[in-house]
Amino acid sequence: MKQIKGLSFGILFLAIFGLFSCAGESSNKLEELPYFDLKGFIEMKIQEIDSVNVIKVSRIQGEEKKATVVYSTKDWEEEFSVFTDADINKTSLIDSYDTEVSNATLKHELFPTATGNVKYIKITYFEDQVSSISIKMADENLFYNSTTLAEIYMNNATKLIDHYSIETTQKIWFMDANNMRIQGAIKP
Repeated sequence: MKQIKGLSFGILFLAIFGLFSCAGESSNKLEELPYFDLKGFIEMKIQEIDSVNVIKVSRIQGEEKKATVVYSTKDWEEEFSVFTDADINKTSLIDSYDTEVSNATLKHELFPTATGNVKYIKITYFEDQVSSISIKMADENLFYNSTTLAEIYMNNATKLIDHYSIETTQKIWFMDANNMRIQGAIKP
């Protein structure tokens, strides 16, 4: 009877040990992202520009408005949601992008045969620091077509976001295209 209890305790111990060792392995695999961590980069940079003045120019269908605003972290999350939505580090997209690396650029471009809304992400570097990020997203079907071009430029001296631009054109069948552009410049 003591041997059975000892044997069952040993099996239970090995099973628990095995579960914990597997959990550590899978979390390490999640940390190794196949593409540039755009979502993590934007989330980090948003924290650095909380409560700063922004000169914002919005143009919708040719009508332009200019304002100076102060954005909280929550406001920045909403303003830059196009960048965090462009995260391509998803299991379903692992083999969907061609990656090109040069001295000053990193580019992830959707393979022609792959499906995905993010067409490309281009990161430029200056002295091993991110200098700018450009993305293109597109979604189309029989009745709807939408294209978004978005860019963020960093201040190379402060390493903070300096200015940005987000432009979206949407076309719904039988209707005129709708064009929206937002530009913002951070005032230190």
